[in-house]
Amino acid sequence: MKKITFVLALILSAVAGFAQIPDSIADRIKIIKKYVFEDYKQMLKQPTGALLYPYITPGSKSYAAVLWDWDSWLSNIALRQILQDRGTAADKREAVAYEQGCVLNYLAYTGADGYMPMVVDRDADPAKIKPADIYSTNMHKPVIAQHAAFLSKLNDGNAEWLREKFSLMQAFIKNYQTHHRNEDTGLFFWQDDLAIGVDNDPSTFFRPKRSSASIYLNCLMYKELQAMAYLAECLKLKEASLQYDRDAAALKAAIQKNCWDEKDGFYYSVDLNLRPITNEPSIVFGKPFVLHKGMPRTYAGLIQRFGVWSGFMAMWAGIATPEQAKRMVAENYLDKRTFNARYGIRTLSKLEKMYSLKASSNPSNWLGPIWGISNYLTYRGLLKYGYKKEATGLAYKTIMLFGNDFKKEGALHEYYDPDTGAPIMNKGFQNWNYLVLNMIDQLTGHITIEEF
Repeated sequence: MKKITFVLALILSAVAGFAQIPDSIADRIKIIKKYVFEDYKQMLKQPTGALLYPYITPGSKSYAAVLWDWDSWLSNIALRQILQDRGTAADKREAVAYEQGCVLNYLAYTGADGYMPMVVDRDADPAKIKPADIYSTNMHKPVIAQHAAFLSKLNDGNAEWLREKFSLMQAFIKNYQTHHRNEDTGLFFWQDDLAIGVDNDPSTFFRPKRSSASIYLNCLMYKELQAMAYLAECLKLKEASLQYDRDAAALKAAIQKNCWDEKDGFYYSVDLNLRPITNEPSIVFGKPFVLHKGMPRTYAGLIQRFGVWSGFMAMWAGIATPEQAKRMVAENYLDKRTFNARYGIRTLSKLEKMYSLKASSNPSNWLGPIWGISNYLTYRGLLKYGYKKEATGLAYKTIMLFGNDFKKEGALHEYYDPDTGAPIMNKGFQNWNYLVLNMIDQLTGHITIEEF
């Protein structure tokens, strides 16, 4: 009897929660679900050409035959929410090959040197996917272990499908730690500004090579190391698991030390483009002279005070302290002059001189437009630190944005005007935009799928 009463209470609680949702939001939820449930299988693609395993794509024509790194990972989170809500047991079994295939396609092009491509095009020449100099440009973002850990956790911690390939994932992490990490700060950096995910983030875009210790990159790497620790534990590799845990803790400390700005109450990227400290003399005024010998610099990097949305990823990753998160919300998230817009989080503060809503695909524009993924990751961070009211508000904005787009255009787009909600470009971009369903289920008290 007690069990029945408890279950009934849960049902009534969920119904009550849904009843409190404004009518306009409830209407958009119905529209979103209709289109998402009808369209999601367009994301599932069969192996062909250079893609050796089934895989997941963003869904629009411009990405129809290409596997992208963080896109496939986050699209998979959305896919699993769809299957949780609507999928049959057969649908869920069918999806596994596409989900694991995203990881296995990348591992097929990863060698002992740890280089992993960020993108695999169906029509690419497999012999040319790997660049001649693997350290001259960027590789796969640190999300492959997070993707694999997500899938393994769904299967009760069974990671055996990865056992034979796990050494390649370890080589991938070692490559990052050896060749993409600044020893003085302990932070990871981009090799250049090619396809960094947040394409024209001014902390990296058109900046000198190896100069940007991006907060976005470092938050991803922190979670990646945690995921590696989990996978190693699943595979009974105890010492490896402990080492990845130690690496994650060290990176968290480095991010807190170098990327937190007490002045602005926000996390920023760090500029590493500093001349080395040297005692070698140069000729000054006709005689040998050690420049700045009396007071050499004591800092390893300079904070880049660009108002970029990815600072909120320190909350998503669980790096910010509770006190820091409080300031981030009060002084940055809620500020309508900077990030807070009618339809979500501007990807660049409106006060920045670089702010632009121009339509562009090369690079994709992250200088202010609303992206579904920046709304989602910020939303997750708000929930993680207990800011339920603010998270609910952001979910409402995202639901209105996508519901309106489906209602008018019958499809979603890649990014949007922050204040009008007007789509800017790339109709048919499903991808991580479908994570709005994860927000909806959280709001309405249903089982919610979350990233690892």
